[in-house]
Amino acid sequence: MTSPIDPNELTIGNEDPNGPLIYVIGQLDFPGMSELARELGTAQARGSFDGIRQAGGRPRLVASSALDRPAPGTILSEADGLVFLGGSDVDVTLYDQSGVEPNHYGGADKRADEYCIELLQQAAAQNIPTLAFCKGSQLMNVAFGGTLIGDIGEWQMHRGAHLPELMIDERLTLDEDSLIAAILGRTEVTVRNGHHQAVDRVGDALRAVANADDGIVEGVEHRTASFMVGVQWHPDDAGADLTDRARIFDALISRAKA
Repeated sequence: MTSPIDPNELTIGNEDPNGPLIYVIGQLDFPGMSELARELGTAQARGSFDGIRQAGGRPRLVASSALDRPAPGTILSEADGLVFLGGSDVDVTLYDQSGVEPNHYGGADKRADEYCIELLQQAAAQNIPTLAFCKGSQLMNVAFGGTLIGDIGEWQMHRGAHLPELMIDERLTLDEDSLIAAILGRTEVTVRNGHHQAVDRVGDALRAVANADDGIVEGVEHRTASFMVGVQWHPDDAGADLTDRARIFDALISRAKA
């Protein structure tokens, strides 16, 4: 049995003791998690922690699947900002009433997903600066009434064939009037990506702001919350562009300070 991600691996690092408090929401484990998935999840979580600290924030981990996780109200009363990490598939029953499992479906944890959905909804209502990566962006879409493509049939543009070569470089186009384009300073980007699920119908409170060359939605933003951005890609991946990573976390921390 694969051990869960060790939170102690993420707590090491210098940080500004007066920096904004950023809660990082992620799955430390999920049903069927392999050792390779654990290693990738740990590395990407560490990328987010490092990015937050380098931008001047204080990251604190919340394990969405933990039995002793804090109540959403507790987190939101303390947080200056939120980051939602990637993870396993989203529970199909949360966006598909038929509940039919798509191809390559695995690792779903409905209890953890519902927790994240509640946090996202309340964060938008309270205008708490929020970033969501990969599965986090999918959960953002579901939180506001959207649906998902359960499995992208033509996957080659979006991921490698399998772990450990899952992450690939992918070219995307950003809407020129989007917040993510303003943060990155351009509308054509190459990102680190690796996903088999994706946004389908965009939630009413959101708008699509990034697309792959085949039309797959790769980014969404909330229409009324001032800073709620979901990107399908992984700025926290070891192979990601470090300048773009810094721009994204700098924008979050700047907004969290405000």
